[in-house]
Amino acid sequence: MIEERIFKENLKLVLEKISGACEIFNREKSGVKLLPVTKNWPSGVVQYCKDVGIDTVGENRVQEALQKQKEVQGMKWELIGHLQSNKIKQVVGRFERIQTVDSEKLITKIQTFAERTNSVCKILLQVNAGKDPAKYGCSVEHSERLLERALNCPNLQVDGLMTIAPYSPDNSSIAKNSFETLRLLRDDLNEKFEVRLDELSMGMSGDLSEAVECGSTMIRVGTSLFGNR
Repeated sequence: MIEERIFKENLKLVLEKISGACEIFNREKSGVKLLPVTKNWPSGVVQYCKDVGIDTVGENRVQEALQKQKEVQGMKWELIGHLQSNKIKQVVGRFERIQTVDSEKLITKIQTFAERTNSVCKILLQVNAGKDPAKYGCSVEHSERLLERALNCPNLQVDGLMTIAPYSPDNSSIAKNSFETLRLLRDDLNEKFEVRLDELSMGMSGDLSEAVECGSTMIRVGTSLFGNR
């Protein structure tokens, strides 16, 4: 596991990079949140985050996250990995938010379980804005129907949208186009449904500057904080 000293140095660099991008693109720093991604790392790195005042982390795998929740108390957890329908009952009530809701089937099942447990589940709709066949997410064209279904579920709270840009280390315009597509989609959905989808979870270690430029409100960072897994 990475040393705490190195983690703090990495965190400083990441925050400086986000801050610099906000300055360049005329964004308020308070409008862009860092979500540390602790997937594949022991619970000790979650404790590192807690010790520096970070109150929320992102996890990809349900079982791994549930174990860490037992080991580190007082943290909030966002699910940022693909959610299988048979894991829903383990997720609702244990995660602050599910960022990867991408089908009507999933929406229906989350609503059913949230209603059964008398809880409200916060979600983001995951959109495959870059049309990457290797990524999960609904299509841009299907997002309107998905949002309509979610808004009709009384036990769901739709906070916004999420996307993962296609991997292209040599062409930053690919990521930027994906992020711009998501922001424009969000604006269209806000207007059509008269809602406020404030959260745009987009951008990771390699494309956070492009994400900030395009309006991201949450950057999901793992490698730049904790190193390669």
